[in-house]
Amino acid sequence: MKVSVGQFDPSGDVNENLSVMRAQAEEAKAAGAELILFPEESMFTVGKVEGNLISAVNEHWSAFVQKLSFIAAETGIALIAGGYEASGEERPYNTLVIVDATGRIVETYRKLHLYDAFSYQESTKIKPGDGGLKLVEIGGLRVGVMTCYDVRFPEMARGLADQGADLICVAAAWFKGDHKIEHWETLLKARAIENTCWVAAAGTSSSHTVGHSAILDPMGIVQDYLNDEPRGIVTVDVTRRRIDEVREFLPVLRNRRLASTVDVVEAH
Repeated sequence: MKVSVGQFDPSGDVNENLSVMRAQAEEAKAAGAELILFPEESMFTVGKVEGNLISAVNEHWSAFVQKLSFIAAETGIALIAGGYEASGEERPYNTLVIVDATGRIVETYRKLHLYDAFSYQESTKIKPGDGGLKLVEIGGLRVGVMTCYDVRFPEMARGLADQGADLICVAAAWFKGDHKIEHWETLLKARAIENTCWVAAAGTSSSHTVGHSAILDPMGIVQDYLNDEPRGIVTVDVTRRRIDEVREFLPVLRNRRLASTVDVVEAH
């Protein structure tokens, strides 16, 4: 299955962002892709939206999801995109929507790990999800999803691999800073290598985020990538055969001797 990742700089205008996503979905479809992954905050960037955040979420979330469905159905390509979903409280969820090529909403994922690090506190504005890991089948492959800061938690990627993920899609708005690009690239490679699965990552390309979208194979080898281009897509043929090849000579999932959780014995 060919997979594309789209990189752009979301504005505070939902319809403007949807226009960019439609154009990138059409470009991906023309390249033969069956799935396109868009970044975190594709709906709008929190720092750019006008007025009160929760009011904007209440006004735009349902229409955003509906229009994603229209884009998928009209272009004939599955898509994954991030936005902000009302939670019934003052803090919305940071949510990924997964839509199949017919326009059907097949799953949503609410970001589990909020970015409370590097002097930033996402949890002051956003409510953490509690729905667990999410996988769907697209184009004959099992696809798992993560959002940005989630990629720093290897147990999450391993959990997806244990559930059979062939491809892990990471939607991000990765903040700039000292060594942040190195962290991003290293973490993507690590998640691919340690789970011997494909990783696709879509990042926003704003003045405060790094971009650097990429698709990596199960050996952690970058197959195609973007730097900090304001807008662009890359497309790669993501195959089950490559997973089988790598797992034949690097059977780390079979060779494990520790479970994901380990009992701790208290010393006396």
